[in-house]
Amino acid sequence: MKCQEKKRYNNNLRSVNVIQVNAMQQKADEIVKTLKSKGLRVTPQRFAVYANLLAREDHPTVDQILTNLNQDAPTSSQATVYAALQALREVGLVREVLLEEGVSRYDANVGLHHHFRCKCCGAIEDIGWDTFECIDLNKLRSGLKAERYEVTVQGICDRCETKSKV
Repeated sequence: MKCQEKKRYNNNLRSVNVIQVNAMQQKADEIVKTLKSKGLRVTPQRFAVYANLLAREDHPTVDQILTNLNQDAPTSSQATVYAALQALREVGLVREVLLEEGVSRYDANVGLHHHFRCKCCGAIEDIGWDTFECIDLNKLRSGLKAERYEVTVQGICDRCETKSKV
């Protein structure tokens, strides 16, 4: 690489890095603002757990979050992650999702939506609320007072379907 090209390459690389750092800082500022708006004290643990959930779509368990947070250096404990999730749940920033018996998963997408769960690989995917026609809760038997509902569709995802055909 010629000297002039190398300088241009390095300048472009610096520009990309500055843009990435600015985007990361902006995202961090948004997380801090959101936590404060819900009346939560911003601790490194709450910040890390919430940022981790916002960055993923796989509805992780506590152990998966803990493994991810401690990937580079062990800094969090299971109790710390549970405490952070509890605080985030109490203010409505995170919801607990029970898609299989005895396994709690967590989701930062607190808007109305349903789930698809692959019976082969266990992958979980959000399904838009409007995917299903309205369910008439008035047709429940007398005495039942429904407050909310959520549909979990179980089946085989496209990745597992493709693998089974090979």
